[in-house]
This record gives sequence, structure tokens and C-alpha cells, in this order.
Amino acid sequence: MMGLEIPFDVILAYALGLILLYLLGWLLLVPLKLLFRFLLNGVIGGVVLWLLNLVGGLIGFSIALNPATALTVGFLGIPGLILILLLQFMLL
Repeated sequence: MMGLEIPFDVILAYALGLILLYLLGWLLLVPLKLLFRFLLNGVIGGVVLWLLNLVGGLIGFSIALNPATALTVGFLGIPGLILILLLQFMLL
């Protein structure tokens, strides 16, 4: 079968191109996952702070709801909420 022979350097170039394409896709996907997780944690922290302000409003207590406090509570969870509460009491 003449004419169907593919040179080894062409196969190697395609293989290298596929590997580079895979690595590029991976490098673009990982930051998107990180960004999505960052956004999701911020939203969860904001909801927790909003619920705390809703309940705390009954006794005259509130915490500022801003990106810094929402992300702190979102990333650290309960320890982040305690940290924000302690800072609130120490600064007032």
C-alpha cells in the first residue's frame, strides 16, 4: 500500500500537539473551578451572615454584610463566623 505511510515525525508532532492541547485545557479549567468554588463559598458566607443578621436583629445585633466578611465566613465556616463575631465585639 503505497501512499498511506505516515512519517514518524508527523505522528510525533500530532502527539505533542495533543499533549499541549490537553495541558492548556487543564490549565484553563483549574482556575475556573477555583473561581467557582471561591464564588460559591462567598455566597454561602453571605447567606449565613444574612441569617445571623435576621435573627440578631431581634436582639439588636448585626454584622456588616460585605465581601470580606462573607468570604471569611464562607471559607473558614464556623471558625470564620466566630472570628467575625469576636472582631465585632472587640472593635465596638
